[in-house]
Amino acid sequence: MTEEKRTITAEDLYRFELASDPRLSPDGEHVVYCVQWVDRDQEKKYTNLWVAPTNGGEPRRFTVGDHVDSQPRWSPDGTQIAFLSTRKDEKQTQIYVIPFQGGEARQLTKLKGTFASFAWSPDGSRLLVQFRQKDQDAIERDEDERKKKLGVVARHITRADFRFDGVGWLPRERWHLWTIDVTSGEATQLTTGDHDETGPVWSPDGETIFFFSNRAERPDIETEKIDLFEIPASGGEAKKLDAPTGNKFGLSVSPDGQWLAYVGREGKGDWWRNSGLWVLPRDGSQPACNLTAASDLNVGNSTLGDVADRPFTAPVWAADGERLFAQVSLHGRTSLYTVTLAGAVEPLLAPDGVISDFTFDESRQKMAYIWSRFEDPGQVWFRDIAGENGRQLTHVNKGWLSEIDLGEIEEVWIKGPDDNDLQGWILKPPGFDPRRTYPSILEIHGGPWTQYGELFMHEFYWLAAKGYVVTFSNPRGGMGYGEAHSRAIHQNWGDRDYADVMAWADYVAGLPYIDTERMGVTGGSYGGYMTAWIIGHTDRFKAAVGQRVVSNAVSFWGSSDVGLQFEDAWADCQPPWENLEAYWRQSPMAYIGNAKTPTLVLHSEQDMRCNLEQGTQLFLALRRLGVDAEMVIFPEESHGLSRGGRTDRRVERLRHIGRWFDRYLKEAETGSDET
Repeated sequence: MTEEKRTITAEDLYRFELASDPRLSPDGEHVVYCVQWVDRDQEKKYTNLWVAPTNGGEPRRFTVGDHVDSQPRWSPDGTQIAFLSTRKDEKQTQIYVIPFQGGEARQLTKLKGTFASFAWSPDGSRLLVQFRQKDQDAIERDEDERKKKLGVVARHITRADFRFDGVGWLPRERWHLWTIDVTSGEATQLTTGDHDETGPVWSPDGETIFFFSNRAERPDIETEKIDLFEIPASGGEAKKLDAPTGNKFGLSVSPDGQWLAYVGREGKGDWWRNSGLWVLPRDGSQPACNLTAASDLNVGNSTLGDVADRPFTAPVWAADGERLFAQVSLHGRTSLYTVTLAGAVEPLLAPDGVISDFTFDESRQKMAYIWSRFEDPGQVWFRDIAGENGRQLTHVNKGWLSEIDLGEIEEVWIKGPDDNDLQGWILKPPGFDPRRTYPSILEIHGGPWTQYGELFMHEFYWLAAKGYVVTFSNPRGGMGYGEAHSRAIHQNWGDRDYADVMAWADYVAGLPYIDTERMGVTGGSYGGYMTAWIIGHTDRFKAAVGQRVVSNAVSFWGSSDVGLQFEDAWADCQPPWENLEAYWRQSPMAYIGNAKTPTLVLHSEQDMRCNLEQGTQLFLALRRLGVDAEMVIFPEESHGLSRGGRTDRRVERLRHIGRWFDRYLKEAETGSDET
């Protein structure tokens, strides 16, 4: 007799263990990776390192303890692993080195500040580090109990980039390049100045360091002026390389050291453009070339999930230097593609789901990666490049997730209002009966330059477990469907995207098992923008939940940490005082007087991306109009609450969403306010 499965709960968020950042050893025989887990009693998240053999055998825990061990990196000879850890101070990460064959971890650094990326030198004698020092007044405050108790007296701000969501108020110090001697721990600062250096990589001979930097006169305003530089590894004058102006990230050096590759866009703004894979010769003998320009593909990972962040991974050169391996987001998936220097683009690894965190052995013949799918937040896999099948190395969450009935997901393609192709998915609740009719919830993704797709979404499964049909699609404005698709809303938000969302709603309403009188809508960030836009343009939805909304483009310009970067997306690179009409025309607040839909507004108190004032504007307007509205604010949380916030707050967020939809979408069915 088959045991009946249960449905997922909000509290199951405490049970997830998340594998990430797998790193294949130089000989390809072992993978070291991170596993994050939640301490429910302390409401803290910790991460330890694990190791899995690639030729068979069980993974083993490599580090232990209630702290965060992250970014494991093999030494070139495979005998040591360097990693970041908070094991001595939960507020100050340091670099540690541990022998792979056994022994204690040795603290290598004693710096005060924030570590970003780091990498071993080719000879294994040094680490190259992107590091931002702590401001001197902050150090003095930590060392003086009286000053520490009194806290910050004032913040002196001189640049526009003075805050960042999830980080908070930024220090005055900038990101710079350092090298760390692996034997002595001696730290040497290579760059200085009031600008940031990011994404540093070694040349194959270890003599040169390449990096990105914005050294414009006003880098906080001219954010797109990111250039490529090189500097001697021993220090000295940085030399600018000839590459087009534009956003750049994911730097990679060819095996012979003569070519550089990166991902980015050319020019200012134009967020609708695909991120391309660019290459340029180090000697400047040829202009930089976008290898993927003709393919109309977006390089990088644009697929959204809410349990595990599946990050972008920098392109990797093949051993012969004739091609590169890079992520591509297309039609709800993120796959691994090969791109030749001649511009030939083809998939190498394109299963259902998302491929991320890929890494190679020294020969570039073997690879490890994370494979995530609708039904699985992600596992570490291994494969030989020449082989057809991979080998699963981890089974995190398998035990308890195998006991869960998640429901069934159906992929659907429809024609949009302009005969455009529109992809979406329908999640049916566990125990679905096609003879019944169900309430439904339409989910709208954030961004807008992202995509929903084949990635685990706990929120969707939880709503389905409560008896809702959950539907989601990728309207125009997002990535993964070519530049015409993403450009359709450029400087015209709320037009073609709204038309697509409503076309999808029409399709869903036509399904025989959907109760058209019990349809709800929700979304966060850009999805919150669209939710606020929808309630000002139609009353067909019986309830709405606007999450971390953008309600007013005019005030968003000055209240968001990235507000200035939206000038191009809304108003042809003009600030509000030069084109107020464009900002207001694309603001949900301009139409909120039409709203009748009962709406719950959710916002995080420390959201610096979509500032709290965006949510309070919407809530106050609805109250002023007499529309049934409530607001829930989560203290201390940032924009990413739904994905990485404190777990008890994530659970509470879900309870409020469920409570609101139950009140308006189930009352007619049950006569009660179900929670």
